[in-house]
Amino acid sequence: MNSRWQRFQHRLHEIIFESDTLAGRVFDVTLLFLIVLSVLAVILESIPALTKPYGLFFDRIEWVFTILFTLEYILRIISIRQPLRYIFSFFGLVDLLAILPSYLGLFLFGAHELAAVRILRLLRIFRILKLGEYTAAATLLAYSLRESRAKITVFFVAIFTLVITLGAMMYVVEGRSNGFESIPLSIYWAVITITTVGYGDIVPSTPMGKFIATIIMLLGYVIIAVPTGIVAVSLTAATKKQEISTQACPNCSRQGHDPDAVFCKYCGSHL
Repeated sequence: MNSRWQRFQHRLHEIIFESDTLAGRVFDVTLLFLIVLSVLAVILESIPALTKPYGLFFDRIEWVFTILFTLEYILRIISIRQPLRYIFSFFGLVDLLAILPSYLGLFLFGAHELAAVRILRLLRIFRILKLGEYTAAATLLAYSLRESRAKITVFFVAIFTLVITLGAMMYVVEGRSNGFESIPLSIYWAVITITTVGYGDIVPSTPMGKFIATIIMLLGYVIIAVPTGIVAVSLTAATKKQEISTQACPNCSRQGHDPDAVFCKYCGSHL
């Protein structure tokens, strides 16, 4: 009985998490089609001209999608030997968020409109359509961001300190009479200026204030290039590493293994 269940679980995993077989590819493409339709239904339901005459239809079709995605979510849990690893993974949480809004809508008015979060499930398209080149590129980018997190953290701490200093400086230079009514408001001005957004709702009036603003604007262009350079260096180093496989672990559902990997590098299970 146990052996029969394991065979069933393995077959279910191949269909749901892999796209190497015909059944798996049909499942993935069908799922992608349903996701697009469900998101489109949520978008159309938000149009007042369509809500009144077709409101009941949208409600019914929403529950059809919710039931289908709920069954799919349960099957994904069943097909994994360690379901908690899938449940708390990124895609596991996205899959859960795809069905929660409809159930929450039974208790909270308007909560079902959050079902638009299902669009995140389209991230599976890279694996579903076997776009290995793009999957590898996404994996390399994620790796580069992880490797750069310490440098990026230091960079943002420095920027945070800088905008506080500049905001306080502008508060002293311009004062409340020129629109800089408080230090938090001055910090807000420093942020939108250093990021080159420039809403224009607050502008310096004194010569010294304009001089400081000019320095901040020029500094903004330099600051924008810094994180790009940090990630670019890590990305260059990452491209020299071995290519990544799209094989999903039947135990924890994690991807990102080496092409010649026999065991999962996250949980140690046989692939």
